[in-house]
Amino acid sequence: MPTETNWLNPREARAWRIFVNAHKQLEARLHRLLLQDFGLTGADYEVLAVLSEHPTGRIPAQDLRDLLEWEKSRLSHQVRGMEEEGLIIREPNPADGRSAMICLLPAGRRAIQEAAPEHVANVRRHFIGLFTPAELDTFAALNERVLNHLAEEPFPGAIRS
Repeated sequence: MPTETNWLNPREARAWRIFVNAHKQLEARLHRLLLQDFGLTGADYEVLAVLSEHPTGRIPAQDLRDLLEWEKSRLSHQVRGMEEEGLIIREPNPADGRSAMICLLPAGRRAIQEAAPEHVANVRRHFIGLFTPAELDTFAALNERVLNHLAEEPFPGAIRS
């Protein structure tokens, strides 16, 4: 039996559309600045940031995928391009011969060290600096509520255990 669609009212539609549009535009702006100023894509920066935060600069590919919440094919494609740029290298995983370690190379470490201060300044300029500390706390709490809700519900298409 079909159910009637519970359409968004004007307030709900406005909130949803503004949230989606703001997220898209902010991400596009930050990625464009990274590319323009440092020759790094947003994906390059994400990979380099995760690797540079790891004490050894090396992480199993599966762990990197999980941290980035990427599909295997996306990570594989990204790693291939970054290897060609000399930023990272893929090595055999000594703990698991079936998997690879993704390792930060000196050029990758330099790239993230050069880009990170300006990227943080741009995040402050285009996001953090627009809000009071109390607004940031509220914003974080609201987004945590969404994330907690999503974590409680199975992901569509996920295999249930």
